Amino acid sequence: MTSRMSRPALALATALATACALLAWPASARAADGVGAPGGGPLLVVHGGAGVGRDDLTGQDEAAARAALAEALRAGYARLLAGDPALDAVAAAITVLEDAPQFNAGRGAVFTHEGHNELDVSLMDGASGAAGAAAGLRRVKNPILLARAIMQHSRHVMMVGEGAEAFAAAQGLELVEPEYFRTERRWRQLQRALASEAGAPQAARAQAPGKAYAGTVGALALDAQGRLAAGTSTGGMTNKRYGRVGDSPIIGAGTWADAHCAVSGTGWGEYYIRTAAAHEICARVRLAGEPLAQAAAAVINRDIPAAGGDGGAIALGADGAMTFPFNTTGMFRGWIGADGVPHVAIWPDDALPMP
Repeated sequence: MTSRMSRPALALATALATACALLAWPASARAADGVGAPGGGPLLVVHGGAGVGRDDLTGQDEAAARAALAEALRAGYARLLAGDPALDAVAAAITVLEDAPQFNAGRGAVFTHEGHNELDVSLMDGASGAAGAAAGLRRVKNPILLARAIMQHSRHVMMVGEGAEAFAAAQGLELVEPEYFRTERRWRQLQRALASEAGAPQAARAQAPGKAYAGTVGALALDAQGRLAAGTSTGGMTNKRYGRVGDSPIIGAGTWADAHCAVSGTGWGEYYIRTAAAHEICARVRLAGEPLAQAAAAVINRDIPAAGGDGGAIALGADGAMTFPFNTTGMFRGWIGADGVPHVAIWPDDALPMP
């Protein structure tokens, strides 16, 4: 569960914990090229979705998104500094992003063709291989907490729809009325997609359900014991139909974590499923010994575009290496480490200093 401290209290607690962390994990223990040596301290990496364009955001929108990313980073990192496992940090960070209407996850999720918000999520523990996932949710306020409950309190990995929501209620998770997830921005997005679809030839309508996925969120954490975890949460694609489910709740496609590598993807989900993108990145690291950045770029910027898709990902290695490949106009992304400062970026030319 996430901290209920006020923001000023959380900021103070994080600052104090960071001071202690800097003593325990000096900056000299971090490699200058962004590949951290083992024992370099905990790390948290987040994304808020690929596919965003400069014309999609006002200055106020951009500032709000950057602030939400920074808040998520601080919330998750506070858990790591408290000695909590990587899973707790991932859940804490994603909960903040699910509550922020700037992103396509939780409140602020996109609409289906029928005018519903349907949420998908997954969470994986790299140390044990345990995982939890859910799809087609309409009433679970924070899907990432349901994924955690499925992982820890059921025999299953994935649940869908009404069954998943019945399990959420049995676990005491907060359920809300479907209207909670509605935002006018996303409703207008659906109306534009419907209008565009109405004017398109029938064959084109069948092939293009509405490729507006920007805003999917994810988080990766490396804790003080060297354990990795990964999570992804989304509302899917605007104007999706027929109960479509993308890659985000599918272990190995949108989310993967093992002892060496953790990945959360964001993009055109059909292509991430076909390439088993998240697992493929980590398999290249684990089995072929490829550097993390090389493995991630090969999948995100070569394999997925070659198949016809696009998007991005975040990846984090057990050695502290991190990478943020994307082939779209922008991707919400950031990280926090031993300096205790959230580093946030959106555009390709944004500075994102590495540890």
